[in-house]
Amino acid sequence: MKRMKTYSLKAGEIQKEWQVFDADGQILGRLATEIAAILMGKNKPTYSPHLDMGDFVIVLNAAKVRVTGNKIEDKIYYRHTGYMGGLKETTLRQMLERRPERVFELAVRGMLPRNKLARHLLGHMKVYAGPEHPHGAQVGASTKRQRATAVAAGKTE
Repeated sequence: MKRMKTYSLKAGEIQKEWQVFDADGQILGRLATEIAAILMGKNKPTYSPHLDMGDFVIVLNAAKVRVTGNKIEDKIYYRHTGYMGGLKETTLRQMLERRPERVFELAVRGMLPRNKLARHLLGHMKVYAGPEHPHGAQVGASTKRQRATAVAAGKTE
C-alpha cells in the first residue's frame, strides 16, 4: 500500500485577485465578516492559516453602510491620547460622519486573528467613502484574466 503525502502549498503558488464590494445599503457586520474571510483566504480550497492566501479587497461607499438596532448611537469607540485623563470617546454616528473608512478597518480588524499576519492582511483592504477608487487597473486586469481563462476553457459569455 502506497502512502500519500500531504500537499503543502508554497508561497509562490498563491494567486491573488482583486475583489470589489459596494457597501451602499449593506449591514456593517455582515459585510465585514465576508471581507475578513476573503482577506484570510478562507474562501479558497487551498487555505493555509500560516500563509497570506487572501485576495485584495476594495470597499466602496463606506459612508452609506447600514447598522442594525441602536448601534448608531450606542456603539462607542475608545482611544487614549497617552496623557492622564486622555480617554476619548466617539460614537458610531460621529465616526461615520468624520472617517467612515476607519469604521470598516476597525470592524474587519476585530474579526482577524491577533498576530503579525493579520496586521499584514489588513493592508490588503482599501476602503473609500465614495464610489471612486484609484485601483481600476488592478480590478480590470483580474477580470481580463478571468475572461481569458474562460475563453481558453471553451466557455464563452
